[in-house]
Amino acid sequence: LELRPALTVRSQAAQVLYEAADPYSRKLIIDRGTTSDIKLASPVINEAGVLGQVTRVYPLSSEVTLLIDKDAAIPVLNSRTQARGAAFGSAATTGGGMEMRFMAGNADVQVGDLLTTSGVDGIYPPGVPVAKVTSVDRKSDAGFARIMLAPVAHPDGIRHVIVIEPVGAQMPARPEPVDETKATKKGGRK
Repeated sequence: LELRPALTVRSQAAQVLYEAADPYSRKLIIDRGTTSDIKLASPVINEAGVLGQVTRVYPLSSEVTLLIDKDAAIPVLNSRTQARGAAFGSAATTGGGMEMRFMAGNADVQVGDLLTTSGVDGIYPPGVPVAKVTSVDRKSDAGFARIMLAPVAHPDGIRHVIVIEPVGAQMPARPEPVDETKATKKGGRK
């Protein structure tokens, strides 16, 4: 079949120092930064699944935006149906939750479905648990279903996390585009 070998995932452990003081966002500060080779957009996980993503990097610490933050989004894959979608942090839910937006009202989504990372974004490795579907509201007058999710990894009380290098950083560099005018001059043809 000539399948490529899987990419090795480089990671390092980090300790949560504190939760950000902003009451309108859900962010954590961890004890690793540029001196520890933490890169911007690195996924942050624990043993249960995805917690969030590094959104700011300082020399000795980094800021992690949690998936339940109102500005967070992650591409997901329904492990039962293999359908792709996007999960967003939801400010509407109390206690921090998520929702799946822009899914058709007749989409095959059921309560209890496990959503994992799809791997199509070049950041998260595929197959890491993200959330479970807690409710599906299909209104006949709306084109989209309202799908509420519960994150698999609960961020409250977390002390230790793993920071993974983004998958796209492990890919080989994109080749330089060939300039058509230089190529024709070298060959002597037009």
